[in-house]
Amino acid sequence: MAQWTSAVGAAQLARLLKSQQDRPAGPGTRRPPAYRALADGIRLLVLEGRVPVAARLPAERELALSLSVSRTTVAAAYEALRAEGFLESRRGAGSWTAVPAGNPVPARGLEPLPPEALGSIIDLGCAALPAPEPWLTRAVRGALEELPPYAHTHGDYPAGLPALRSMIAERYTARGIPTMPEQIMVTTGAMGAIDAICHLFGGRGERIAVESPSYANILQLMREAGARLVPVAMAEGLAGWDMDRWRQVLREAAPRIAYVVADFHNPTGALADEDQRRRLVEAARSAGTVLVADETMSELWLDDGVEMPRPVCGFDPAGSTVITVGSASKAFWAGMRIGWVRAAPDVIRSLVAARAYADLGTPVLEQLAVNWLFSTGGWEQAVELRRHQARQNRDDLVAAVRRELPEWEFAVPRGGLTLWVRAGGLSGSRLAEAGERVGLRVPSGPRFGVDGAFEGYVRLPFTVGGAVAEEAAARLAAAARIVESGGTVGAEGPRTFVA
Repeated sequence: MAQWTSAVGAAQLARLLKSQQDRPAGPGTRRPPAYRALADGIRLLVLEGRVPVAARLPAERELALSLSVSRTTVAAAYEALRAEGFLESRRGAGSWTAVPAGNPVPARGLEPLPPEALGSIIDLGCAALPAPEPWLTRAVRGALEELPPYAHTHGDYPAGLPALRSMIAERYTARGIPTMPEQIMVTTGAMGAIDAICHLFGGRGERIAVESPSYANILQLMREAGARLVPVAMAEGLAGWDMDRWRQVLREAAPRIAYVVADFHNPTGALADEDQRRRLVEAARSAGTVLVADETMSELWLDDGVEMPRPVCGFDPAGSTVITVGSASKAFWAGMRIGWVRAAPDVIRSLVAARAYADLGTPVLEQLAVNWLFSTGGWEQAVELRRHQARQNRDDLVAAVRRELPEWEFAVPRGGLTLWVRAGGLSGSRLAEAGERVGLRVPSGPRFGVDGAFEGYVRLPFTVGGAVAEEAAARLAAAARIVESGGTVGAEGPRTFVA
């Protein structure tokens, strides 16, 4: 019986490998033999989760043709991977990817490290800050005071607590977007909201247009749902959306859904202006595409004088094109798994009906906590504290990276939680691997792209500041030196760092 559960075609694997090889070599880089470079490339793809574990690899002859190398080179690479525990084979069943015994199975998205690992590893993988106290504690206490009447019910509210739905609707209305509670569904975080939308509108095999780059966990969610991702390149730097490209993709590919982050885009930090928002809504309406606008970063402006454009849904007065997703997880705390959807009432009814086969509803206590924050003014004070933390962390991290890695390129965003960095011609995948060996966890650019794009980038979140930011930049520079030299980390390994 075959041990593989999926398959990677020769052409697909060749594209993924080529994205690594296209980056210019750093000064002094030692070029390994062709078979070793191929084995290293496949191993990196497995370690990053871009080729799943237990995925059947192409036959040696097929891959050799796609890569324009000899079959002997592929055979030697496969043999090296088998010796290292990254490949298993059986006569008649082919070869499939594996991980050596004792190694964790790679994740295909971005997940936080367990707390016990934080003493020796600086985690730049997860763009989330600690809770803004004392507001979390106050919100939970306020929620407990409001809980008794709900404790006498069954506790299942598929559309969300009526009080919270009304409060969210009022907040949209205050922003100039008239909204009724019937247009709101409370979800388990923004991920839960987008998962529900994809299942309602996407369907297996449906096209979904996405920014390129885009948020890694959402891309993986859509892949797991069986969507066919259609990438639309972002403009350079912080310029945001390229509307000519968007119009062309929406017109020619006719995707069922388009997913965008217009407010301090993850990972680039770009902020779409009102003209871009208006034109994108018009293009989506013309193409019959449902436009999903992710607003999870919308309250995280960090600089004085930032003028926030109208929400994307403000350019869709009929409510027939735009579905908006919001969340407490970025602006407040990732542990507060409360998100919401704003859409036309008929869409909300369909989402609520489908929820009976998913998670039934969102935890009542957390909904009450968010409602307490909204109704008491605690939200605004907590978010202002969050802005202060993120602003200081951003400035510290930018200064440290510029000092340690002056040749790396990036534009400093005026909001959000992430810095999108071109890594001086180095492979982001190899930097991520080297970073793990020196005690730094950093996500590589390809996690935020489709089919190996952005190999020359890494994403750095504003989650550490002060001495920790300086240490993170120093470790990143150490990882860069390892990649440049083709060498290995010194015998001392990563040092323990206590914040």
